[in-house]
Amino acid sequence: MSKPILVVTAHFVDEVEARIDREFEARRKPKDAFFRPEDLLSAADGADAMFVTPADRLDAAFFTRVASSVKVITTHSAGYDHIDLSAAAARKIAIAHIPGISTDAVADIALLLLLGASRRAYEAQQVVRSGNWNPSDLTLLLGWQLTGKILGIYGMGRIGQAVAKRARGFGMKIHYHDPHRLSPEIEGDAIFHDNPYDLLRVSPFLSLNAPETMQTHDFLDAKAIACLPRGAIVVNAARGGMVVDEDLIAALKSGQVAAAGLDTYEGEPKLNPGYLSLKNTFLLPHIGAATIETRTAMGMLALDNVNAVLRGTPAPSLVTSDSAVKPHSFLSA
Repeated sequence: MSKPILVVTAHFVDEVEARIDREFEARRKPKDAFFRPEDLLSAADGADAMFVTPADRLDAAFFTRVASSVKVITTHSAGYDHIDLSAAAARKIAIAHIPGISTDAVADIALLLLLGASRRAYEAQQVVRSGNWNPSDLTLLLGWQLTGKILGIYGMGRIGQAVAKRARGFGMKIHYHDPHRLSPEIEGDAIFHDNPYDLLRVSPFLSLNAPETMQTHDFLDAKAIACLPRGAIVVNAARGGMVVDEDLIAALKSGQVAAAGLDTYEGEPKLNPGYLSLKNTFLLPHIGAATIETRTAMGMLALDNVNAVLRGTPAPSLVTSDSAVKPHSFLSA
C-alpha cells in the first residue's frame, strides 16, 4: 500500500524526520532554502497533506490554486495568522495547529529576554570578548533590577500565565491586560487592566505575550510607547507584527525605552536593521520553542493531526474555520 504524500517545508529534529520517512512519502524543500510560492504549489500537486511553518504564507490566492488532492495542512506553530482560514474552509481543507506545547519553552525565553535586556547582557558580552573589562570600575554596565518591580503582561493566555509564574519567582508584581479577565483562582495577586493603555502607564517592565490579530497588530506604536514610564524595559517573545519597529527604535534612541529584548520580528528572518546598531537591544533569532523536548513534541502532534484527518478520525487540534472571524481571546496564546 502506498504511503500518503506529505509536502514538508522545513527540516525537523531527528525523531520527527524519522517518523515522516516512516509514515509518508515526503516532498521536501531544498536544504537551507525556502519554498517559493510557485514551488510550494507545484509540490502540492497530487499531495495528500502539507506540513508548513509560519514562514509559509498561505493566503487566499494560494487556496484558489492549491491541488484538490490536499486534504489537510498542519502548521508547526500554535499561531495560524499566516493561513487564510476562510479560504481553506472554502476548499474544504482542514487546518491543524499545535497549541500549548511550547508554553514553558517560550516563557523561559521571555524571562531570558527580560534579564538580558535589563542587565545589559549584549553590552556585557562585548566587554568580555573585547578585553575591555575593568574590574575596578563599579559603575560599569549598571542595569535595572527586577525585584519588587511591576511586570505588565499584554496577553494573559497560557504563555502569559507561565511568564507571570516565573516573574513572581524574581519578586515581581504582575499586572496584565487580556480581552477576558482571568478567574480569581488563576489570577491570584495579579492586577487586571481592562484598558491596555492603563496597563502600560504602570509598567516599567512590559512583556508582549498576545497572539497577532487585527486587534493586536502594531499595538506597540508611538502612542502606546508614550504611555510607558520613561526608561521602561520591553520584551517580545510573541509576534513581531505587534511592534511598530521604527517607533520602538526611536524610543530606544531617546531613552523612553531603556532596553528591549526581542525574539520575534516582523518580516523575519529579516529584521529592521535599526535594531542592529543599538547597544540596548538584546536580540535572539526566534528560538522561543527551540528545545529538543518542545520541537519533538510539536512535530509529533502535527503528524498526529495529519494522520487523523487522512484516516477520517478525530484530530487532536484542528483549527475551526470560524476562528478567522471570532473575536480572538489572548487565552489561546
